[in-house]
Amino acid sequence: MSDEGILDGIRVIEGSAFVAAPTAGMTLAQLGADVIRFDAPGGGLDSKRWPLTSSGDSLFWSGLQKGKRSIEIDLRSEEGREQLSQLITLPGPGNGIFMTNFPARGWMSYEKLRERREDLIMVVMTGNHDGSSEVDYTVNPSVGFPEAMGPRDSAVPTNSLMPAWDTAMGGLAVVGLLAALRHRDRTGEGQLVEIALSDVAVATVGNLGRIAEVQLEGREQPRDGNYLYGAFGGDFPTKDDRRVMVVALTGRQWKALKEATGTEGLFSAVESATGHDFRGEAGRYKGRDLIRELLTPWFAERTLEQIREAFAGTGVSWGPYQTFKQLVEEDARCSTENPMFTMVAHPVGTYLTPASPLVFSRSGRLPARPSPRLGEHTEDVLAELE
Repeated sequence: MSDEGILDGIRVIEGSAFVAAPTAGMTLAQLGADVIRFDAPGGGLDSKRWPLTSSGDSLFWSGLQKGKRSIEIDLRSEEGREQLSQLITLPGPGNGIFMTNFPARGWMSYEKLRERREDLIMVVMTGNHDGSSEVDYTVNPSVGFPEAMGPRDSAVPTNSLMPAWDTAMGGLAVVGLLAALRHRDRTGEGQLVEIALSDVAVATVGNLGRIAEVQLEGREQPRDGNYLYGAFGGDFPTKDDRRVMVVALTGRQWKALKEATGTEGLFSAVESATGHDFRGEAGRYKGRDLIRELLTPWFAERTLEQIREAFAGTGVSWGPYQTFKQLVEEDARCSTENPMFTMVAHPVGTYLTPASPLVFSRSGRLPARPSPRLGEHTEDVLAELE
């Protein structure tokens, strides 16, 4: 396996803040690209975003800058704008790649930068396709999911803390950038790649069948607590006051769940007595309350560890509800037992750090690398312009 990442030799200039664009840059850096993030002197919009250390350093910023080089440039000055323009358009096959979620206008527009390098690849990430502003926490309420989440008797929507659309957008931005790079390698042509956060979200709604469900069937999804929509999936309290989620999407998973809990005879009798048919997804979904009621005593009589032992190797699809703290302290998947993780010394402190989730048979996986200090590489990077 190579000691260099699969994207070694590619340099990406990143102008970003918050989640989507930094995620895209981090993803590329974890695969071996030289990603140079620029910020204003003293830090950008997200330099102090929570969570923070007790001394006020941003763990958020540290987490999303892993493996990048950091430079500080004053873009309010003509000198700073000229330096960055030169850096973005440096000659060479691995250069001329710029990714940003900043307003791409004036001197930072694709048209202006392309005057310096005709084969420039530029990825521009916006809130809406018309260029207007949105963030994950304003897009998400508009696409339907919060109105379909939460307890059945809730009168208010339930937002997600997870910036799902930002992370999805970051991944798609990487796909767009690499697709444009492949095109340039084949033809010599650069191009502008545009992606909007709300388009990512709305496209996902469509891809999951929700637009068709409204237009063809006229249906809305009601709030249904922690039940899975369209099949059986429900949560159960345990004897030691923990909680687990169990899913039976497939017939095999349903069979494994009944066998592991010793309820095959019980469910057979209930089906005969009530007319329910739990063999298919639709039948299990319609009978979700009854299924949960019949299984609840089994879980209530067992601790989380006993449930873990009972389900081991059975094919039951399940997982415990965990806080972030419980994840870190109890789950081997979030530890050095998982080869994705190592303990890494960052400027903010030493902590368990993930590398890329991707593993390549020939290139392997680069180890997790530390985040930079703000502006740590300014002198080295700008010296290349002299």
